[in-house]
Amino acid sequence: MMASSKVSSALVERSPVYYGWVVLGISTLGMAATLPGQTAGVSLFIDAFIEDLGLSRSLVSWFYTVATVLGSLGLPLVGRLVDRYGPRRMAVAVIALFAASCAGMSQVSGWIGVFVGFVCLRGFGQGALGLLNNHAVNLWFERRRGLAVGVLGLGMAGATALFPPLMEEGLQVYGWQTTYLIMGLLLATIMLPLGALLYRDAPERYGLSPDEAGPAADNETVPDDAPDEAPSSDAAVRGVRPETAYRTWTFWLFTGAGVCTAGFGTGLLFHHFSILEEVGVARGLAAQFFVPLGVATAIFNVGTGWLVDRYPPRFLLAVQLALFGAMMGLLPMVNTTVEVWAYGGVFGISQGMQQALLGSAYAYYFGRAHHGTIRGLANTVFIGGTAIGPAVLAMGPDFMGGFAPILWVCTPIPLVLALAALLGWAAE
Repeated sequence: MMASSKVSSALVERSPVYYGWVVLGISTLGMAATLPGQTAGVSLFIDAFIEDLGLSRSLVSWFYTVATVLGSLGLPLVGRLVDRYGPRRMAVAVIALFAASCAGMSQVSGWIGVFVGFVCLRGFGQGALGLLNNHAVNLWFERRRGLAVGVLGLGMAGATALFPPLMEEGLQVYGWQTTYLIMGLLLATIMLPLGALLYRDAPERYGLSPDEAGPAADNETVPDDAPDEAPSSDAAVRGVRPETAYRTWTFWLFTGAGVCTAGFGTGLLFHHFSILEEVGVARGLAAQFFVPLGVATAIFNVGTGWLVDRYPPRFLLAVQLALFGAMMGLLPMVNTTVEVWAYGGVFGISQGMQQALLGSAYAYYFGRAHHGTIRGLANTVFIGGTAIGPAVLAMGPDFMGGFAPILWVCTPIPLVLALAALLGWAAE
C-alpha cells in the first residue's frame, strides 16, 4: 500500500523535465543491465560450462530449467515489497545481489556452483530487476503508459543487439570467469549508484500526478470480469485488488500468452546455435541473428507501445501470437544469410510486441495500486514458462531426431492462443 503523505525530493523538484522521464531513463538502463540474467546472455556461456566443467548439454539444460523456476518463486514477495517500500530502496538491494551473483559465477568450479549461479542470475536479474523496472515506469505513466513501456523495452533490445558480441569477444579474449567478474564490477560501479540516486516511488508521494503536471488521468481500464476496485491510501492511485485480478479471464489470457512466447522464445534462444547448426548454418552467421533481433525488438517495442495507447491490447496480442506461431513453424527451413537475418527480424518483431503488451497490460486493466503484487505473480508464471521452454525443445534432438519435429508439434499452441485473444477482442 502506497504511503499517502507527501515527501520532499530536491532531485524531483529541481528536475527540468517531468521526473517520470528520468525514472524511464534509469529503468531503461536497468533493463539493459538484466542481460547477464537473460537467456540471450546466459546462452553464450553454455558451451564453456560444458567443455570446461565436464557437464552434458542435457544436464546444463535441466539445471537452467530448475534454477529458473526456483529463481522465480520469490517474485510475488518481491512484488509485495516493491508495493510497500517503493522501487528505490528495492533497487539498491536487488542490484547489489545481482552484481554479487555475477561475481560469484566467476568462481564456480562444478555443477553445484553452476546451478546456484543460475538460480541467482535468473532470480535477481531477469526476475527481480526486470519486475522492478517495469513497475517503476508504470507508476509514473497512465495516458502514455504504452509508449513509456515501449521505450523501456529499448534497454533490453539495445543490450541484446550490442552486448552479446562484446560478451563473446570477452569469452574469447579473457575467458568466461573473467568476463563474469567484469559484468559484476560494471553492475556494482555503474548501475548500483545510479539506481540509488535516480529511482523514485509513485509521483503522488511528491505532489505530482502520472504523465506530467495536472490532475491524474483516469485511463486505467477495468475489464468486465473485474468490476471492483481496491481502495488506496491515496485516492489518486486506483487499482483492482490482486485476488480479484487473479480470478479474471483477462489476467490468465495475457499470462498464458506470456508463458507461451516467453517459454518457447527462451528455448529458441537457449538452443539457438544448435538449432541453426542442424540446418547447416555456421556459428558466425548464427551470431549475426542477434543484430536484427535487437533492432526489430527496439522498433516494435516503441511502436507497439504507441499502439497500446490507441488500440485494445487483446487485438494486438492476437497479432503477436500469430506471428510467433508462424515463425516457429518456418524456422526449420532457415539456412541462408538472408533467411537468418529475416528470422532475427521476425523474432525481434514478436519479442518487441510481447514486451510492450505484457509490460503495460496489467496496469492497463488492473490499475497501479497493487501493480507490483499482480505483476509479481504473472512474472513467476512467465519465468516458469521460460524454464520449461529449453527442456521441451531439447526433447527434439533427444527423442525425435532433431529440432524440426518438436518445433512443428509446438507451433499450434501460440496459434490457438491468438484465436482466443482475437475472440476476446471481438467480445470487448
